[in-house]
Amino acid sequence: MSKKIITALLACLTLTQCHSLRSDCEALREREASIAKEEKGEYFIGRRYYIPLCRFWGYLREPGQSWRDAKLVMMDESLVRTPDRGPEEPLPGAVFGKDQNVEYIVKGMYTGRKAYDPSTDQVLPMFRATSYEVRSKEPGFLFVPSEEYSEDVVSLRPAIMPEPAVCERELAKP
Repeated sequence: MSKKIITALLACLTLTQCHSLRSDCEALREREASIAKEEKGEYFIGRRYYIPLCRFWGYLREPGQSWRDAKLVMMDESLVRTPDRGPEEPLPGAVFGKDQNVEYIVKGMYTGRKAYDPSTDQVLPMFRATSYEVRSKEPGFLFVPSEEYSEDVVSLRPAIMPEPAVCERELAKP
């Protein structure tokens, strides 16, 4: 009896994962088509990605470029402060990440320098912004609809996106 239950559970999990992959691939196809229509220009699309105690700002990509190619960046605030910049701890009222997952149009450029984020043990590119403009306060998923955000680790990375060939195979199935 328990062998049948285990088999049924495994089958259910497999079907759920397949459905999730198919759903993710369908959503990615729609979003990639939308991204392909973006107006080219001298700006970046930025998505704020906040994890407590980390110093990175979030992800940047060029217009028309997939989120698959986005870079996690540190912001050089020598010209403009980041939109959620407030008092630093231990001052009262220190608040960070209130703009988690907000999408911005960011103007500026990569400095060519790198910076170390000790909380994640990563060396990341530095970007010097000249302006931020909110593009969307509710832009939806960053990499895949089934992604799970965690405040404890960098859980959202381009690597969680299924490869295009995997999606092509999945969407070709009846």
